[in-house]
Amino acid sequence: MTTIEQPLDQPPDLTDAPGKLGDKVFGGLSKGAGILILVTLAAVAIFLLTEAWPALTGDLTVLDGGDTLIEYVGPLVFGTILAALLALVFATPMAVAVALFITHYAPKRVAQTLGSFVDLLAAIPSIVYGLWGITVLAPLLASNVYPFLDDHLSFIPFFAGPASTSGRTMLTAAVVLSVMILPIITAISREAFLQTPRLHEEASLALGATRWEMIRQAVIPYGRSSVISGAMLGLGRALGETMAVAVILSPADVYSLNLISNQNSNTIAANIALKFPESSGLEVNRLIATGLVLFVITFIVNAIARRISNSGFSGADG
Repeated sequence: MTTIEQPLDQPPDLTDAPGKLGDKVFGGLSKGAGILILVTLAAVAIFLLTEAWPALTGDLTVLDGGDTLIEYVGPLVFGTILAALLALVFATPMAVAVALFITHYAPKRVAQTLGSFVDLLAAIPSIVYGLWGITVLAPLLASNVYPFLDDHLSFIPFFAGPASTSGRTMLTAAVVLSVMILPIITAISREAFLQTPRLHEEASLALGATRWEMIRQAVIPYGRSSVISGAMLGLGRALGETMAVAVILSPADVYSLNLISNQNSNTIAANIALKFPESSGLEVNRLIATGLVLFVITFIVNAIARRISNSGFSGADG
């Protein structure tokens, strides 16, 4: 009996392979999960657009304050972006420093313990952060930091004063938001720094570089795209934060760069949380319209983060 041997340059026939059914099931579930996410996102967008349409096309000057939609949402967008950007400025350097300490300076046991504590920060509810901010951080800043800023740096618009005695300011809210987004940026940066090729680090050290020079030349360039992506994801979290900001901030319908006074621009999410329970009719549509604006902003931020993470702007090129 003769047998036909399969040429070596052809892949084996896996039609009857034992794991083929499992691969099909897993592939189908994965595809279905991806489609479900897209359908959910589309459903949210359609809901927001449908409910916000009366506010987008109607005359809102009949509502309290007599503001048009643009006049109403403008200070909210300003406050949302200001608080999120301040939080990002505070959190990103600290997150990168913590990630570098965990990956390249701390002993293994200390690094594991510190990494676990940092990850636990992400599990704390936002309302807890808000209560900590208003009961602990706000009085501390109001009694020690804000008077100093008002006395010595009042020529800077950010610290023009008068200093708040309650601590319910934009700066307090931004500090709390920075603590909330710190675990996100730290975790992503830490994983990126751990992926730095060992040969790159050893080559830098072999050429006489100090540990910091090695980090600056090999580690940070390799992980910079991941750091940027993590910062953008943290920015998205800060943009949509609700309860912590609602508890801390003393809002007003103004455009204000003064970070230490009681007159603060409110954020979109906090404004919806505070006003939605007592709203009715066209005012509900107006609040949903502001939610649509926030949805677009966060979608753009996360899309930029995804584009950066998938682009060629990585440390492997540097």
